[in-house]
Amino acid sequence: MNNHPFHLVDKSPWPIIASIGLMTTTSGVIMMFNKQEMKLMIMGVMIIMLTMIQWWRDIIRESTYQGMHTKKVTKSMKMGMILFIISEIMFFTSFFWAFFHSSLSPSIEIGMMWPPKSIKPFNPLSIPMLNTMILLSSGVSMTWAHSAIIMNNKTQCKKSMIITIMLGMYFTMLQMMEYYEAPFSISDSVYGSSFFMATGFHGIHVIIGTMFIMITMGRLIKIQFSSKHHVGFECSAWYWHFVDLIWLFLYVSIYWWGS
Repeated sequence: MNNHPFHLVDKSPWPIIASIGLMTTTSGVIMMFNKQEMKLMIMGVMIIMLTMIQWWRDIIRESTYQGMHTKKVTKSMKMGMILFIISEIMFFTSFFWAFFHSSLSPSIEIGMMWPPKSIKPFNPLSIPMLNTMILLSSGVSMTWAHSAIIMNNKTQCKKSMIITIMLGMYFTMLQMMEYYEAPFSISDSVYGSSFFMATGFHGIHVIIGTMFIMITMGRLIKIQFSSKHHVGFECSAWYWHFVDLIWLFLYVSIYWWGS
Protein backbone atom coordinates (compact mmCIF):
# COMPACT_ATOMS: atom_id res chain seq x y z
CA MET A 1 0.00 0.00 0.00
CA ASN A 2 1.13 3.56 -0.74
CA ASN A 3 1.45 6.12 2.05
CA HIS A 4 0.55 8.94 -0.33
CA PRO A 5 -2.46 9.81 -2.52
CA PHE A 6 -0.48 10.22 -5.75
CA HIS A 7 -0.38 7.86 -8.74
CA LEU A 8 3.17 6.89 -9.71
CA VAL A 9 2.59 5.57 -13.22
CA ASP A 10 4.25 2.42 -14.54
CA LYS A 11 6.74 2.54 -17.40
CA SER A 12 4.84 2.99 -20.65
CA PRO A 13 5.89 2.67 -24.31
CA TRP A 14 3.06 4.93 -25.55
CA PRO A 15 4.68 8.41 -25.30
CA ILE A 16 7.66 7.48 -27.52
CA ILE A 17 5.44 5.52 -29.96
CA ALA A 18 3.02 8.49 -30.17
CA SER A 19 6.00 10.77 -30.95
CA ILE A 20 7.09 8.42 -33.75
CA GLY A 21 3.52 8.44 -35.09
CA LEU A 22 3.36 12.25 -35.06
CA MET A 23 6.71 12.55 -36.82
CA THR A 24 5.64 9.98 -39.43
CA THR A 25 2.34 11.82 -40.01
CA THR A 26 4.07 15.20 -40.39
CA SER A 27 6.57 13.75 -42.89
CA GLY A 28 3.67 12.01 -44.68
CA VAL A 29 1.73 15.27 -45.01
CA ILE A 30 4.80 16.92 -46.60
CA MET A 31 5.07 13.95 -48.99
CA MET A 32 1.37 14.27 -49.84
CA PHE A 33 1.67 18.00 -50.60
CA ASN A 34 4.80 17.66 -52.72
CA LYS A 35 4.52 14.24 -54.38
CA GLN A 36 0.83 13.27 -53.96
CA GLU A 37 2.05 10.20 -52.05
CA MET A 38 -0.21 9.29 -49.11
CA LYS A 39 1.21 5.96 -47.83
CA LEU A 40 3.50 7.51 -45.20
CA MET A 41 0.74 9.80 -43.90
CA ILE A 42 -1.73 6.87 -43.62
CA MET A 43 0.88 4.84 -41.75
CA GLY A 44 1.49 7.73 -39.33
CA VAL A 45 -2.25 8.20 -38.68
CA MET A 46 -2.61 4.44 -38.03
CA ILE A 47 0.27 4.53 -35.50
CA ILE A 48 -1.37 7.48 -33.69
CA MET A 49 -4.82 5.83 -33.67
CA LEU A 50 -3.50 2.49 -32.33
CA THR A 51 -1.42 4.30 -29.70
CA MET A 52 -4.44 6.36 -28.60
CA ILE A 53 -6.61 3.23 -28.24
CA GLN A 54 -4.03 1.39 -26.13
CA TRP A 55 -2.90 4.39 -24.07
CA TRP A 56 -6.49 5.33 -23.19
CA ARG A 57 -7.21 1.65 -22.40
CA ASP A 58 -4.39 1.71 -19.82
CA ILE A 59 -5.66 4.97 -18.25
CA ILE A 60 -9.25 3.65 -18.07
CA ARG A 61 -7.97 0.47 -16.44
CA GLU A 62 -5.97 2.45 -13.86
CA SER A 63 -8.87 4.76 -12.98
CA THR A 64 -11.88 2.43 -13.15
CA TYR A 65 -10.57 -0.97 -12.08
CA GLN A 66 -7.39 -0.27 -10.09
CA GLY A 67 -8.61 2.82 -8.22
CA MET A 68 -5.42 4.78 -8.88
CA HIS A 69 -7.16 8.11 -9.51
CA THR A 70 -7.63 9.55 -6.04
CA LYS A 71 -8.98 13.06 -5.36
CA LYS A 72 -5.44 14.47 -5.56
CA VAL A 73 -4.84 12.75 -8.89
CA THR A 74 -8.17 13.85 -10.41
CA LYS A 75 -7.48 17.42 -9.31
CA SER A 76 -4.12 17.39 -11.11
CA MET A 77 -5.72 15.82 -14.20
CA LYS A 78 -8.33 18.58 -14.31
CA MET A 79 -5.58 21.19 -13.98
CA GLY A 80 -3.69 19.48 -16.81
CA MET A 81 -6.79 19.66 -19.04
CA ILE A 82 -7.28 23.36 -18.23
CA LEU A 83 -3.64 24.10 -19.12
CA PHE A 84 -4.01 22.08 -22.35
CA ILE A 85 -7.09 24.13 -23.34
CA ILE A 86 -5.19 27.36 -22.57
CA SER A 87 -2.37 26.18 -24.86
CA GLU A 88 -4.97 25.51 -27.57
CA ILE A 89 -6.34 29.04 -27.13
CA MET A 90 -2.80 30.38 -27.67
CA PHE A 91 -2.56 28.18 -30.80
CA PHE A 92 -5.70 29.73 -32.30
CA THR A 93 -4.63 33.20 -31.16
CA SER A 94 -1.73 32.97 -33.64
CA PHE A 95 -4.20 32.43 -36.51
CA PHE A 96 -6.36 35.37 -35.41
CA TRP A 97 -3.23 37.51 -35.07
CA ALA A 98 -2.17 36.66 -38.65
CA PHE A 99 -5.70 37.33 -39.94
CA PHE A 100 -6.10 40.73 -38.27
CA HIS A 101 -2.52 41.75 -39.09
CA SER A 102 -3.25 41.19 -42.79
CA SER A 103 -6.82 42.52 -42.84
CA LEU A 104 -6.45 45.73 -40.83
CA SER A 105 -3.65 47.05 -43.06
CA PRO A 106 -3.83 45.24 -46.42
CA SER A 107 -0.58 45.40 -48.38
CA ILE A 108 -0.20 46.56 -51.98
CA GLU A 109 0.36 42.94 -53.11
CA ILE A 110 -3.29 42.12 -52.39
CA GLY A 111 -4.67 45.36 -53.85
CA MET A 112 -4.71 47.30 -50.54
CA MET A 113 -8.22 45.97 -49.89
CA TRP A 114 -9.86 43.26 -47.77
CA PRO A 115 -10.97 40.73 -48.89
CA PRO A 116 -8.22 40.84 -51.54
CA LYS A 117 -9.15 41.60 -55.10
CA SER A 118 -10.70 38.62 -56.99
CA ILE A 119 -11.51 36.78 -53.71
CA LYS A 120 -15.22 36.07 -53.29
CA PRO A 121 -15.85 35.32 -49.58
CA PHE A 122 -18.61 33.11 -48.21
CA ASN A 123 -21.99 34.58 -47.31
CA PRO A 124 -21.91 34.61 -43.47
CA LEU A 125 -25.71 34.19 -43.33
CA SER A 126 -25.75 30.83 -45.16
CA ILE A 127 -23.77 27.70 -44.10
CA PRO A 128 -21.58 29.58 -41.55
CA MET A 129 -24.69 30.81 -39.71
CA LEU A 130 -26.20 27.30 -39.75
CA ASN A 131 -22.94 25.85 -38.41
CA THR A 132 -22.99 28.46 -35.63
CA MET A 133 -26.50 27.40 -34.60
CA ILE A 134 -25.46 23.73 -34.72
CA LEU A 135 -22.46 24.24 -32.44
CA LEU A 136 -24.38 26.45 -29.99
CA SER A 137 -27.11 23.77 -29.82
CA SER A 138 -24.47 21.07 -29.24
CA GLY A 139 -23.09 23.15 -26.35
CA VAL A 140 -26.58 23.20 -24.80
CA SER A 141 -26.98 19.42 -25.18
CA MET A 142 -23.51 18.84 -23.66
CA THR A 143 -24.43 21.01 -20.67
CA TRP A 144 -27.65 18.98 -20.34
CA ALA A 145 -25.54 15.78 -20.33
CA HIS A 146 -23.29 17.24 -17.61
CA SER A 147 -26.28 18.12 -15.43
CA ALA A 148 -27.77 14.65 -16.00
CA ILE A 149 -24.61 12.82 -14.89
CA ILE A 150 -24.39 14.96 -11.74
CA MET A 151 -28.04 14.03 -11.02
CA ASN A 152 -27.07 10.37 -11.67
CA ASN A 153 -29.57 10.16 -14.55
CA LYS A 154 -27.61 7.95 -16.98
CA THR A 155 -30.48 7.65 -19.51
CA GLN A 156 -30.82 11.42 -20.02
CA CYS A 157 -27.05 11.78 -20.12
CA LYS A 158 -26.75 9.16 -22.89
CA LYS A 159 -29.55 10.75 -24.95
CA SER A 160 -28.04 14.23 -24.75
CA MET A 161 -24.58 12.91 -25.64
CA ILE A 162 -26.02 11.19 -28.73
CA ILE A 163 -27.55 14.55 -29.75
CA THR A 164 -24.15 16.25 -29.26
CA ILE A 165 -22.36 13.60 -31.36
CA MET A 166 -24.93 13.89 -34.16
CA LEU A 167 -24.63 17.70 -34.19
CA GLY A 168 -20.83 17.44 -34.28
CA MET A 169 -20.98 15.06 -37.26
CA TYR A 170 -23.52 17.33 -38.99
CA PHE A 171 -21.19 20.32 -38.52
CA THR A 172 -18.28 18.38 -40.04
CA MET A 173 -20.36 17.33 -43.06
CA LEU A 174 -21.46 20.92 -43.70
CA GLN A 175 -17.90 22.19 -43.43
CA MET A 176 -16.72 19.54 -45.91
CA MET A 177 -19.45 20.70 -48.30
CA GLU A 178 -18.41 24.32 -47.77
CA TYR A 179 -14.77 23.48 -48.58
CA TYR A 180 -15.83 21.55 -51.69
CA GLU A 181 -17.80 24.54 -52.99
CA ALA A 182 -15.25 27.20 -51.96
CA PRO A 183 -14.51 29.69 -54.77
CA PHE A 184 -10.92 30.11 -53.51
CA SER A 185 -8.16 27.80 -52.24
CA ILE A 186 -5.49 27.81 -49.51
CA SER A 187 -2.98 29.20 -52.04
CA ASP A 188 -5.15 32.23 -52.93
CA SER A 189 -3.29 35.03 -51.13
CA VAL A 190 -3.14 35.52 -47.37
CA TYR A 191 -6.95 35.41 -47.21
CA GLY A 192 -7.11 31.80 -48.43
CA SER A 193 -4.18 30.77 -46.22
CA SER A 194 -5.56 32.30 -43.02
CA PHE A 195 -9.14 31.15 -43.77
CA PHE A 196 -8.33 27.50 -44.41
CA MET A 197 -5.69 27.25 -41.65
CA ALA A 198 -8.01 28.68 -38.97
CA THR A 199 -11.25 26.95 -40.02
CA GLY A 200 -9.43 23.74 -40.99
CA PHE A 201 -7.73 23.35 -37.62
CA HIS A 202 -11.03 24.14 -35.92
CA GLY A 203 -12.66 21.40 -38.03
CA ILE A 204 -9.99 18.93 -36.88
CA HIS A 205 -10.75 19.93 -33.28
CA VAL A 206 -14.47 19.29 -33.87
CA ILE A 207 -13.66 15.79 -35.17
CA ILE A 208 -11.39 15.10 -32.17
CA GLY A 209 -14.05 16.47 -29.79
CA THR A 210 -16.74 14.28 -31.38
CA MET A 211 -14.50 11.19 -30.97
CA PHE A 212 -13.79 12.23 -27.36
CA ILE A 213 -17.51 12.38 -26.58
CA MET A 214 -18.13 9.03 -28.36
CA ILE A 215 -15.47 7.33 -26.22
CA THR A 216 -16.92 9.00 -23.10
CA MET A 217 -20.40 7.75 -24.01
CA GLY A 218 -19.00 4.23 -24.40
CA ARG A 219 -17.55 4.48 -20.90
CA LEU A 220 -20.90 5.76 -19.61
CA ILE A 221 -22.71 2.74 -21.11
CA LYS A 222 -20.17 0.45 -19.37
CA ILE A 223 -20.98 2.22 -16.05
CA GLN A 224 -17.46 3.59 -15.62
CA PHE A 225 -18.72 6.96 -14.32
CA SER A 226 -20.58 7.97 -11.19
CA SER A 227 -22.18 11.26 -10.16
CA LYS A 228 -19.10 12.09 -8.07
CA HIS A 229 -16.30 10.60 -10.21
CA HIS A 230 -16.46 11.47 -13.93
CA VAL A 231 -13.25 13.32 -14.79
CA GLY A 232 -13.14 11.90 -18.34
CA PHE A 233 -16.64 13.21 -18.99
CA GLU A 234 -15.81 16.66 -17.57
CA CYS A 235 -12.71 16.91 -19.77
CA SER A 236 -14.74 16.08 -22.89
CA ALA A 237 -17.37 18.69 -21.93
CA TRP A 238 -14.72 21.38 -21.34
CA TYR A 239 -13.06 20.57 -24.65
CA TRP A 240 -16.37 20.79 -26.50
CA HIS A 241 -17.22 24.17 -24.95
CA PHE A 242 -13.76 25.39 -25.98
CA VAL A 243 -14.48 24.27 -29.58
CA ASP A 244 -17.81 26.17 -29.46
CA LEU A 245 -16.14 29.34 -28.18
CA ILE A 246 -13.40 29.30 -30.83
CA TRP A 247 -16.04 28.91 -33.55
CA LEU A 248 -17.90 32.00 -32.32
CA PHE A 249 -14.69 34.02 -32.65
CA LEU A 250 -14.04 32.48 -36.10
CA TYR A 251 -17.57 33.27 -37.28
CA VAL A 252 -17.59 36.87 -36.04
CA SER A 253 -14.06 37.74 -37.22
CA ILE A 254 -13.40 35.70 -40.39
CA TYR A 255 -16.85 34.99 -41.83
CA TRP A 256 -18.77 38.10 -40.78
CA TRP A 257 -16.34 40.99 -40.19
CA GLY A 258 -13.66 39.71 -42.60
CA SER A 259 -16.05 39.37 -45.52
